[in-house]
Amino acid sequence: MVVCIDGSEPDYIEQAIAAGVMPGMADRARRLSEGGLRHAEFHQSQQPLDRHRATACVVHGIAGNFFLERETEEKVMMNDPKFLRCTHHLFRSRRQARRSQWSRLRTSCASRSATASDWAMAAMAAPSAFSSERADEVTLAEHGIENVLELVGQPLPDVYSAELSGFVMAAGVEIARRKKPDLMYLSTTDYIQHKYAPGSQGANAFYAMMDAPIGALDALGCTLVMVADHGMNAKHKADGSPDVIYLQDVLDDWLGEGRAEVICPITDPYVVHHGALGSFVTVYLDPSVDADALVDRLATLDGIDTVLSRGRAATALELPEDRIGDLVVTSTQNVVIGAAEVAHDLSGLDAPLRSHGGFTEQTVPFMTNRPVIGLDDKRQLRNFDAFDVALNHVEVRS
Repeated sequence: MVVCIDGSEPDYIEQAIAAGVMPGMADRARRLSEGGLRHAEFHQSQQPLDRHRATACVVHGIAGNFFLERETEEKVMMNDPKFLRCTHHLFRSRRQARRSQWSRLRTSCASRSATASDWAMAAMAAPSAFSSERADEVTLAEHGIENVLELVGQPLPDVYSAELSGFVMAAGVEIARRKKPDLMYLSTTDYIQHKYAPGSQGANAFYAMMDAPIGALDALGCTLVMVADHGMNAKHKADGSPDVIYLQDVLDDWLGEGRAEVICPITDPYVVHHGALGSFVTVYLDPSVDADALVDRLATLDGIDTVLSRGRAATALELPEDRIGDLVVTSTQNVVIGAAEVAHDLSGLDAPLRSHGGFTEQTVPFMTNRPVIGLDDKRQLRNFDAFDVALNHVEVRS
C-alpha cells in the first residue's frame, strides 16, 4: 500500500511525533532507526513540483493541474485521459489479474471536474477507484465498489475539511480488512497543510487523526510506504498578507498587453485555501519577445528564485517540453507567483497563505513500516520511487 500524505513538509511529522500525538509512528520510527535503517529519512521529492507529479513528468506527460494547450491555444485542466502518455502500476496489476484498489480524494471518476491525477488513474481502469468527496455516488458498474458510506461508517465529508482525508484512510482500512487487495493507493488532501503550520494545534490534530489508521494498516499486515507529493511553506508577509508577485501584471507593464501569458499550474477546482497561488508558473511568450533577455530581467526581481527557458526546464526538471511555457519561473521560500492580480480570488483565505511549488518545497517524507532491504545506500529516493520500494524493497512479513 502506498499512501500519499499530501503536502507533508517533513516538519509536520517530526513536530507531531515530538508533541506525542503520533505514538504509533514514533514507535515504528524508533524501532526501525535502531536497526540502522533509513526508512524514516526525509528524502528529496521531484523538483520543484505541484500536487500531481507522482512520477517523472516527461514520462507520463502530466505537468501540472492546468496548462495552455499549444495546439488549441486554450487554457485547460489536464484532467482528461488523452493527456496521459504511459501506463501505470495499477493498470498493469489489473492485467496481471491482481486485485487492486485505488482511492483518490478529490472528485469522482464519474465527474469531468476531476483533477489531473484522478483522470490519469481512472484511465488506468483500476478495479476499484473512487473519491471520498463523492463517495455517495459510486457504483459497482463504474467504480468497482458500492455502498462506500456504509463500508466506512462515516458521513460524506466536506471537500474543505480534515475529515476528507480521514475518510479515505478509514476506507483504506476497511478495504484492506475485507477485500485484502494486492495493491492499493491512497491519497489525502493538503487542505490542512495550506492552513496550519507544523506543530500548530490544527496540524497536530490532523496527524494525530492519521496515526490510528496507519497503525491499523500496519497491524493488518500491509506493506506500507508513505510519502508526500510536495512540502509546504508560509507564503505571507509579517502582517499575514500574501507575499505575491503578480507576474502577469509585471510582464504586461514591461512588454505590453498580449505579449506574454502566465499560467499557474497549481490551479484546479479547489483553490479556496490557496487562491491558485503557488511558487511555480510557466510563461508563454509572443515570438517577437526576446526570451533570453527576459530570463535575465526576471531573475533580478525580488522574490524570484529561478528562471529557466523551456528547453532547460524540460531537461533539468524532467518536464514534457510541449506542455510548459517558453519560460519556467519559481519563487523563493516565502513568496508566491500569480498571474494578474484581478485573476486571483483571495476572499476565501481565512488564514495566512501557505503554499508550494518551488525548490523550497521539494523535500518530503519517505517512510516505510518495515525494514528496507536491497536498496543501494547511495540511491537518492524521490517520491515516485514509492511503488518500487513498496513492491521490491520492503521486508515481507512472514
